[in-house]
Amino acid sequence: MPSKTVVFVHGNFVTAKCWDDWAARYRARGYHCIQVEYPLRDKPVEELRRIHPDPALGKLGLPEVLEHHIAIIRALPEKPIVMGHSFGGMMTQLLVNRDLHAAAVAIDSVPVPGVLTMKWSFFRSLWPVVNPLIPASKPYLMTRDQFRYTFANNMSEEDGRAAYDALVVPESRLLGRGALGSYAKVDFARRRAPLLMIAGEQDNIMPASLNRTNYEKYKRASPSVTEFKEFPGRSHMILGQKGWQEVADYALDWAEKAQAAN
Repeated sequence: MPSKTVVFVHGNFVTAKCWDDWAARYRARGYHCIQVEYPLRDKPVEELRRIHPDPALGKLGLPEVLEHHIAIIRALPEKPIVMGHSFGGMMTQLLVNRDLHAAAVAIDSVPVPGVLTMKWSFFRSLWPVVNPLIPASKPYLMTRDQFRYTFANNMSEEDGRAAYDALVVPESRLLGRGALGSYAKVDFARRRAPLLMIAGEQDNIMPASLNRTNYEKYKRASPSVTEFKEFPGRSHMILGQKGWQEVADYALDWAEKAQAAN
């Protein structure tokens, strides 16, 4: 039977509220939706900003965050459809590598090791996180200007400001740097349930070409279903910018069809 459970994995710098609209839309289609928060993120956005810098956040790394998601998924009565955005897209790939999904969708995904780009916007966007002169233990709160460039580059000033105020929280540099280490590696050739990779054409922080390269690594190596879709005019705020419904419907329609055909 196709899964009727969707697990949403948010990315860095934000909370699980970024999935609110998608979850409501999917519930209307009869799905049980779970928006997983990272550890230490079970407080309102305003409170998380107020306690910045939180020393505990500076110690949060990829193994703890991923194992948190794994434990939630393994406690479910069925394998879910897993959907992740940005760093959550990379974690979705790690969950896929552990066969924890009925189908999976990685959106504007952070690349796993072995997937590279030379795009300037990628390096400019991530430099505050990976700068070796800043200790990994020092949490980072993205500025409005940085958010504007990395997430909301093609949104209006008003919409970008509203998104920042609603979603942006301090983040662990240690967590972000975890994408560069061996813990984030995947087996591209592994047999698995279907995987879709979605990219936004105008994404600065995770360029569409980078997501395509990530997809091609799987396509060349694995016999399993792997597909790619690029949405024109979308930035890294693809989950919430105008036209998000088209992306959300495409992702769930694909997951339903992929399970039926698998």
